[in-house]
Amino acid sequence: MTTKSIPLTDELHAYLVGHGSPPDEVIRDLAEETRTVLPDEASMQVAPEQAAFLTFLVRLLGVRQAVEVGTFTGLSSLAIARGLADGGRLTCFDISEEYTGIARRYWQRAEVADRIELRIGPAGDTLRELPHERYLDFAFIDADKTGYPIYWAELVPRMRPGGVIAVDNVLREGRVLAPQDVNDRAIAAFNDEVLADVRVDAVMLPIADGLTLARVR
Repeated sequence: MTTKSIPLTDELHAYLVGHGSPPDEVIRDLAEETRTVLPDEASMQVAPEQAAFLTFLVRLLGVRQAVEVGTFTGLSSLAIARGLADGGRLTCFDISEEYTGIARRYWQRAEVADRIELRIGPAGDTLRELPHERYLDFAFIDADKTGYPIYWAELVPRMRPGGVIAVDNVLREGRVLAPQDVNDRAIAAFNDEVLADVRVDAVMLPIADGLTLARVR
């Protein structure tokens, strides 16, 4: 028994992934294409167990209206879209036509493209185009780290009571304890902001590079 999360070796990580809902051919191919075509950026893709968790969580919450900030090549959006309730919609925000071009192909292949709307442009601006009402059931933030406070500020007021915001990379590979660059410092400050935000109840989980789940009151 242990009172804290255990570290994952490569072998234990493979065991963990293998004993959850396994990645299907579409997810495996998307992950492989991302690694092959974008080797320097491939680490931006969510971990396989994180993708499975997103589908599970979105399905568990009965999500019908969702937002994603930071789409990259589409693994997280594909995972979220697969978990949506009947008639559910996911609006994705990204700045790259190149990366999301890959995403579009895999959304089509996974037969979830009809559930997803992609908006290209700086999310700090495009998020403001969303309705000014509390209607969102779920949001996933995984974009430029210095922008997290802006995205948080736009999303929290638009979440319905009980809606959940998931925020990725909140541990920065442990560097939040001793920030080394502007992104580390931005995340450390953002984590403190979430902790102090009385509008939410939040928990930080050691999934992949750290995942915060915040339930809006």
